[in-house]
Amino acid sequence: MAGWQQVIIVGNVGRTEELKYLQSGVPVFNFTVAVNNITGSGDNRQERTTWFRVACWRQLAESMSKFVVKGTQLMVVGTVEARAYTDNAGQPQASLEINARDVRLLGSRGDREGGTGGNYDDYQSPPDNMNDIPF
Repeated sequence: MAGWQQVIIVGNVGRTEELKYLQSGVPVFNFTVAVNNITGSGDNRQERTTWFRVACWRQLAESMSKFVVKGTQLMVVGTVEARAYTDNAGQPQASLEINARDVRLLGSRGDREGGTGGNYDDYQSPPDNMNDIPF
């Protein structure tokens, strides 16, 4: 029987890497996303952050490398894989890695804090006059 897996996360970008190309010419773009979970309330309120490594491939990689910067809030849809490794101190560690199928930009910290937000040079705002829409 075939299975199906999908994960959706919403969080803030912590770190980005440069767009890279494999020897085969396939582009890949990696970044990390922090997802904050708050439980309890009042004096019992606790916040826990889970970090995910995200890999975008091919056309998605090329597109996201232009817009994803530290602090950007986004939604990632993809498949998750847990990886075990040993850190520099010899301690066992684990990471959660997502192969992205879709990434949606939701804004940046600057947007939420009254700043100018991310660099969306290619973004075109809708027309002021709705009669200018060609459909």
